[in-house]
Amino acid sequence: MGEYGLKVTIDEDSGFCFGVVYAIDMAEEILAEDGYLYCLGDIVHNDEEVERLKAKGLRIIEHDVLKTLHNEKVLIRAHGEAPETYRTALENNITLIDASCPVVLKLQNRIKVSHDARENILIFGKHGHAEVIGLQGQTNKEALVFQDIAELDNVDLPQQITLYSQTTKSMAKFYSVKDTLIAKGYEVKANDTICRQVSNRDKELPKFVTRFNKIVFVSGKKSSNGKVLFEVCRGHNPDTYFVSSTDELHPEMFSPDDTIGICGATSTPMWLMQQVKNRLESY
Repeated sequence: MGEYGLKVTIDEDSGFCFGVVYAIDMAEEILAEDGYLYCLGDIVHNDEEVERLKAKGLRIIEHDVLKTLHNEKVLIRAHGEAPETYRTALENNITLIDASCPVVLKLQNRIKVSHDARENILIFGKHGHAEVIGLQGQTNKEALVFQDIAELDNVDLPQQITLYSQTTKSMAKFYSVKDTLIAKGYEVKANDTICRQVSNRDKELPKFVTRFNKIVFVSGKKSSNGKVLFEVCRGHNPDTYFVSSTDELHPEMFSPDDTIGICGATSTPMWLMQQVKNRLESY
């Protein structure tokens, strides 16, 4: 115990969602057997966890490198992939280790069915996000992606719209987008495909963060879900700090006898939250 005597508690419900656990377990099994494994894009939006797996032999590649590989194994992470990735793999005799999250796969399928039925698809999601690229790929890149309702102001939208959402978006924002479109006179068929494991954290976190006088939210900077959950924490406890590693913690952020809650994104490993706890307790 450091001289500050900080009382630190980790949120039991924080940490990897099942999609990420599944992908990482699969990667670790193959790494233990083969000594190396290619992964298309960062396996998880957390640099510390990516570095841990790279040290075990994970090789992160992008799509341009995939096209040059032959007769190899390549992992598809939880975010899922567009159809052309599967075509490339077939052509190059690549064995795909498919760890796409079942929630994402179900959504991909629903979007494909809507597209085949010639519906006008809007996807509420982050531009360039891995999951969103996979979703848009189901529509031959014809679906319109927007991450902010203002982007639609000068767009000539059809009268009938089918609305989908990236699985890690905030439910409140999704429903406010739907209501705004309906208020503007559009006919909206809204498909709430937000992952309940993520949206339930929106509900659970407020109860957790109000028990402490300070919160340390641990997440990678690239995590969409991290941004959403950080805002939830800050909304219920203004004394919330966002950190990606223990290097970003400093004693002057805290006062003696503070009670501190640690929580994180669905892409934050438990070992990293434990490191943060150890650092705080050493002050």
